[in-house]
Amino acid sequence: MSPSHNHSHTPARFDRAFAIGTALNLGFVVIEATYGILGNSLALVADAGHNLSDVMGLLLAWGASVLARKAATASHTFGFKKATILASLFSALMLYGAVGIIVWEAVQRLLSPLPVEGFIVIVVAGIGVVINTATALLFFSGRKDDLNIKGAFLHMAADAVVSVGVVAAGFAIRATGLLWIDPALSIIIAVIIIIASWGLLKDSLHLSMAGVPGHIDPETVLSFLEELPGVHYVHDLHIWAASTTENILTAHLVMPEGGDDVFLDKTAQELLHHFDIHHATLQIEHDDCCAVNNHEAGSCWPKQST
Repeated sequence: MSPSHNHSHTPARFDRAFAIGTALNLGFVVIEATYGILGNSLALVADAGHNLSDVMGLLLAWGASVLARKAATASHTFGFKKATILASLFSALMLYGAVGIIVWEAVQRLLSPLPVEGFIVIVVAGIGVVINTATALLFFSGRKDDLNIKGAFLHMAADAVVSVGVVAAGFAIRATGLLWIDPALSIIIAVIIIIASWGLLKDSLHLSMAGVPGHIDPETVLSFLEELPGVHYVHDLHIWAASTTENILTAHLVMPEGGDDVFLDKTAQELLHHFDIHHATLQIEHDDCCAVNNHEAGSCWPKQST
């Protein structure tokens, strides 16, 4: 086996970003909801509800990030790293719940339009552009390395774009007096949320089902292992995510001549460097157990002749 590692790769440096982002967005939710009600703007109220779900999502992601750094226990031998995947999944589901509420309210408002104060919409949404952009930038540097951080970044970036749209709607209402613009914009907001959240939902659900992380090609990993010196067969290869930042591999290598600790350590380091696999457990077998035990098709792969 390769050496085990107990440290977490979840970035603690984003704790401050989570704290600032949560505080900024929670304050803006109060402002946006208040003035949305006073200005009779469903677009503002809907966006406030969306931002509230983002606050909850930030808190979930933050809590999961902290939990993932806790040490492993006898009953949780991998620690609590999986919390980051579950937080991403719950965050995506909350967003889709918010979409349902927004669409329902928008349809009701289309059927019974009410006057909207365009100036209030412009000012409040303008504040939202600044706050959401600033919050998105807090997570910009980590968006490629952690699904948790990526989710926070995408939510805030989408909110900034939505707020720009609300500002435009405010000007349109003042210029035309068309009341249907506000609920129509709410439906557009809902569509944007669906689009922006789809990748997060798909990826987090995939990882929660022990799927191979999207940036790792299992066939390429298999080829790498097959081509190692002395390897005749590879079977029982499994790759999955322990968290949104850590990946695990287990595999049986049929090596008639055997292998030593130097071989295992070097292979583990190359798996980390080339494939972002942090924990590799490799079992060396001297006999061709696949052929002897008649394993089912696909459970073992012969090394290709060159």
